[in-house]
Amino acid sequence: MNENPRRIPLPLRPARDAAGMLAAAVAFRDALTTRRSVRDFSDRPVPVEIVRACIEAAAQAPSGANKQPWHFELVGNPEVKRRIRLAAEEEESRFYAGRAPEDWLADLEPLGTDAEKPFLEIAPWLIAVFEQRHGTGPGGEKIKHYYTKESVGLACGFLIAALHEAGLCTLTHTPSPMGFLNEILERPANEKPFLLLVVGHPAPGATVPDIRRKDPAAYLNIRD
Repeated sequence: MNENPRRIPLPLRPARDAAGMLAAAVAFRDALTTRRSVRDFSDRPVPVEIVRACIEAAAQAPSGANKQPWHFELVGNPEVKRRIRLAAEEEESRFYAGRAPEDWLADLEPLGTDAEKPFLEIAPWLIAVFEQRHGTGPGGEKIKHYYTKESVGLACGFLIAALHEAGLCTLTHTPSPMGFLNEILERPANEKPFLLLVVGHPAPGATVPDIRRKDPAAYLNIRD
């Protein structure tokens, strides 16, 4: 076993017995059952401190060799949101006009999506998440990163859960390609756009598609 010269005690959390652990797990599960992707957003303001705290929670996610290969751009500036919307709709128009295969479009049809993305301007915040394919040292040298997609995906999961727990709604948006985010947000070439997350409150009377989650029996197998 390799000796690690720098070890610290595991941070302590409040102790729970089995009943308390189950209650906490069930409460968290039940809270997440109300999470839905929202496309009808209000322009109601959201204090930046709330969203920042959620991003900081996301940064607690595990990552390959602890390289933390992510970068978050929190965008509330109306002019920048407008530029992002126009660029995203340009890519989405190409997608719906011929880039997407027919089976993909058929799967999207029940969700009622199209190339128009007004929520990119209406919602108070956009979070552009970038995957850092490698790091850069103080002298400009390349620093290797590991399992970057998995690591950033975990951080995004933490982020969505944190925003939901805070009482906000989200929409994961992934126009393809997303290179325009590098240009608009002035991010370096070693960063690849991973996700554009729309954040805010739902519009009054907002609706979502009538879909159902899989039954746990379809995805869970317990071997005890």
